[in-house]
Amino acid sequence: MTDDLSGLSAEQYWDTRYAESDRIWSGNPNAALVREVTGLVPGRALDLGCGEGADAIWLAQQGWHVTAVDISQVALDRAGRQAAAADVADRVDWQRHDLGTTFPAGVFDLVSAHFLHSNVELPREKILRTAASAVAPGGMLLIVGHAGLPPWGHSHHADMRFPTPDEVLADLDLPDVEWEVLRSEEYERVQNDPDGQPAARTDNVLKVRRLTG
Repeated sequence: MTDDLSGLSAEQYWDTRYAESDRIWSGNPNAALVREVTGLVPGRALDLGCGEGADAIWLAQQGWHVTAVDISQVALDRAGRQAAAADVADRVDWQRHDLGTTFPAGVFDLVSAHFLHSNVELPREKILRTAASAVAPGGMLLIVGHAGLPPWGHSHHADMRFPTPDEVLADLDLPDVEWEVLRSEEYERVQNDPDGQPAARTDNVLKVRRLTG
């Protein structure tokens, strides 16, 4: 894909990227989501930046009722087809939002934001603060992000911010009496590079529970 983003809105950029191939991502749920959510009592979940829907579909298979959001209608249409094939279409509500402008209504027992990074403008801190306000009392906010560019990353993306878990928590500005930090850490995983070769990647996770509303 061309790296010339001039003149493209965020929606156009992501629609173009998803339209370039039948699948961008692996089709598997993010490992951090599976690790942190397995064993929880299913309820209402919100998946922010759902892409092709692997996380939302996995949550639905575990019994969650999921609102899954992305800016790209191309990605949402693809995710909807995958959900139908997995026989969980009735458990997922696919919604298109530019999260810096509009946000799904309601409160949720789980709000999940995985790798909410973008090469085009994205008010990430604002979105995550809105996400925190959508967590029901007793519910959890799970934020997973990259700790930096991958080994094969391009220098023209060097200005992209990759906050630490502590920085994410500080940006959220959550009242201590209303929230409990359950996990805040970096971890290493293996990801294939564009040539299909395995490479180490460092990510981070912040999981917080809302104690009161």
